[in-house]
Formats: sequence, C-alpha cells, structure tokens
Amino acid sequence: MPKLNINGVNIYYEVKGKEDGESVVFLNGVMASTNSWAFQVPVFEKEFKVVLHDFRGQLLSDKPKGPYTFKTHADDLKALLDHLGIEKAHIIGTSYGGEVGMRFAIDYPDMVKTLSIIDSVSEVDELLKMFVIQWKMLAQTKNPELFYYGMLPSIYGNTFIEKNKAILEQRAKGLASVDPSYFDGQVALYDTFLNLNITDELKKIKAPTIVVVGNEDFLKRKKFSDIIAKNIPNCEYVIIPDCGHVTIFEKPNTLNTILLGFVMKNL
Repeated sequence: MPKLNINGVNIYYEVKGKEDGESVVFLNGVMASTNSWAFQVPVFEKEFKVVLHDFRGQLLSDKPKGPYTFKTHADDLKALLDHLGIEKAHIIGTSYGGEVGMRFAIDYPDMVKTLSIIDSVSEVDELLKMFVIQWKMLAQTKNPELFYYGMLPSIYGNTFIEKNKAILEQRAKGLASVDPSYFDGQVALYDTFLNLNITDELKKIKAPTIVVVGNEDFLKRKKFSDIIAKNIPNCEYVIIPDCGHVTIFEKPNTLNTILLGFVMKNL
C-alpha cells in the first residue's frame, strides 16, 4: 500500500485514472476510507487523474494522538499533491472531507481549480456537538456493532435504510474486522471536528464552488449548507430530495451528474 511520510505520519494514498488528465481529489467522510468513493471513482477516472487518501487518524493512515487541526489536514494534502507533482486540482469532499476541502481552498487558493462541498458544515451548533460526542462515546467502547448501529440513524435517510437493510448489515459485519486502532483514530477526528469554526473565512475562497446537501440530512442539516453557500462568493447550491447525510451512497447517480457537470464546465 503506497504511503507518504509527512512530518513522521504515514498517509495512505491512491492514484487512479488518466495520468495526463486534470486532477480530481476526493476527500473522505470522517468514518470512511478511500473505498467510500466506489460509486464516484469509476465515473471520474475515465477522463481525470483521481487522487484519494485517508486523513491522519483514518483507517489506512497512521493515527497519532489527537486532536489535530483542519489546517494540519490541509497541509498534509498539500504535501501529498506536491509529492505527486500536482499544482492544481478539482477538490471534492463529503462531510469531514468537505470541511478539509474548504480549509485547503482558504489556505492554498492557487492549488484549487474547483471546490465541491457535499453535506458539510463551516461551524458547529449544540445539536451537532451532541451527535459527535455520542459517536465519541460509542467509539471509546471499541465495540464495532454498538458503534455502527449507534451512529447509523444519524447519517442515513429513512428511504435508504428501508431499501438497503441487507447492505447495512453487511457493512456492520465488515466493521467488525477492523483493527481496534480505528476507534482511537475516530476519537481524535471527532475531537478535531468539534473545534471547527471557519464561517468568517469562507469569503476567502475564490475557486468556482458548488454546495450539495441532502434535504433529509439530519446530522449536518440544510441550515449549515445555507450558511456555506451564502458566504462563498458566486457559489452554486443544489439540494437533493429524499436523501440523508451520505449522499455519495444514497444518491450516487444524481450526485455524479451534478459533480461531473460542474467540474467539466470549469475545465
């Protein structure tokens, strides 16, 4: 597995698609890994160089003691892109990854060609804090089944759960095989998230930007996407009906059409 050592931390990464294509970087949600983009990568790798990585603290990267900062995640990404010789990229992030994407676009504006933000926030309210504190408590048990079913109602929409019970059960079983260090990394990432507050800096983002949110996202509610879209100059905004927090799984075809269209028109 390819890894890049950044300041003593080994960061797992993958590069797929066309070597001479423009670069598209996918940034994971907090509980996920690079394979979470399984519905998006096959669409994009036909025309683009696709870069994925696990943040420090995530499944296949090192998990140093946290909390970290979103600036640290952005710096890790810059080091990875420098290593790969990529000067500018289309950045696509979901949830935690969207938040890293915004931080990256603020800190390294010349490296961002477009920014796509999916089900993300730029600040944290008390209800969202309570969800994340609950996840932290579940992760600290290191009980995969308790953790999975404890967090599941807060991230998926009702329709998706009704239609995909077998798939969700398979994912629960898959989580049972992960190394216990996964949960240590989750705790560090949750602590990092709880300090997020970048709304006042969003006006610094200059790249063409699109914000996407599921209208049934009960975790990172639509009001947060409203805030982001209002504060980023010339931002496009799409609300997907009958969709919860995990748009990349729940509505992959709709999302792919939105993302690919947005990126292609900004080549």
